[in-house]
Amino acid sequence: MTDTNDSGAIPSAGISTSEKAAGEAKKASSDIYDLIGIKGKTSKTGAGVTECAGKDREKYFQIFHPWSFTPASANQLDGVMERLKKELPKHGWKVVDYGPDTSRNKNITLTADNDARKHSVKIVEMAKTDPPSLSLMVVSGCYQVPDGERIQRF
Repeated sequence: MTDTNDSGAIPSAGISTSEKAAGEAKKASSDIYDLIGIKGKTSKTGAGVTECAGKDREKYFQIFHPWSFTPASANQLDGVMERLKKELPKHGWKVVDYGPDTSRNKNITLTADNDARKHSVKIVEMAKTDPPSLSLMVVSGCYQVPDGERIQRF
């Protein structure tokens, strides 16, 4: 995600409660799931809350939502990463990194930012695991808790 103030800083995602912000991250994950476009099973992991580096941990937080997707059959993953690389930009995501990682398996990774939603996603195709799967991590920008509210950590 880019921010006009400091390209190295995590952008502001606005003011929100952690519960509402977690819902936004889950919605982003759900929209990405729809773009995967094949049948399969997802992990049942929930969103979590973490602090924003260098900011008051009582006022600022980020949401992260890790999950995985396992297709109904292994060969269904063929072409999914290329399809996501094409489809994500049509839905407000900007692909900022794509290609093999440095692991022995040379897993294909895709990182995309959605500046409007203030979320980023990293998708790793674990093609050589048994069964093959996708590993996804959706991360929000830095939220500020509303005045008078406390950050709920989960």
